[in-house]
Amino acid sequence: MSMQIPKHAFTHGGRFHADDVFSTALLLLARPDLEVQRGFAVPEGFDGIVYDIGDGPFDHHAKDAPVRENGVKYAAFGLLWRELGADMVGEKEAKRFDEGFVQPLDLDDNTGCGNQLANIIAAYNPRYDQTESPDECFRQAVTLAKDMLWHKLEGIRAITRAEAEVRGALAKSKGGIVRLERFAPWKQYLIPSRAKFVVYPSQRGGYCAQAIPARFGTTELRIPFPAEWAGASEEELPAISGIDGLRFCHAGRFLITAATEEEAVEACRAAMEAEEE
Repeated sequence: MSMQIPKHAFTHGGRFHADDVFSTALLLLARPDLEVQRGFAVPEGFDGIVYDIGDGPFDHHAKDAPVRENGVKYAAFGLLWRELGADMVGEKEAKRFDEGFVQPLDLDDNTGCGNQLANIIAAYNPRYDQTESPDECFRQAVTLAKDMLWHKLEGIRAITRAEAEVRGALAKSKGGIVRLERFAPWKQYLIPSRAKFVVYPSQRGGYCAQAIPARFGTTELRIPFPAEWAGASEEELPAISGIDGLRFCHAGRFLITAATEEEAVEACRAAMEAEEE
């Protein structure tokens, strides 16, 4: 990584928050042998990285602490992610992760606006009538955050790995229907395209087909599956749809399952025909 992380780290003691917990988790993912110390003042001559305390580059409590272009002030987690994120998942995905995951936590830490994930982390602090060590509780919270963060970042890397596979299927697609040989993260690549449906093998057997959203951040679909299919039982669907192997249609009209790939594709074509009527 471009930022060299020393073996020793220091953050504040006492009650902990999502900011210092996720900051610690991030540093441990970047350097697993990191030794973290907590306290109420940075030891004189401390040789290591200091965050969320000490008025250094990874503390956000000073008057001139950095603020993002959109007005969201950085907290320690955001300041560390700004340094480490691009090396972990690439520049584009690091920015996206900052917007969707890091910024809400930074905003909560700086304003107390309320965030459910921050509340979960806060619940790991010792209760008023407990004698458990705050440092031990901190370690428990960091273990949770580290596991969560690892899975989030691995999910992002999986999206990146899927690009060639999904774009290859898109290039071979016909009639707005993209066929994947296996499920792969597709939204990042198919939502900006003109594709209308994606078909792939289901983990439960058979095939799934999904209607592609009109754009990012919306539940609006380019073409939904027919309204009369929505929520119908497996026994009813073949007669309603005219497709023998149609097993399920979500009430939200964005997902169907079918016995075979061709029947899943047939369902997509039927939805397009119904939309034109």
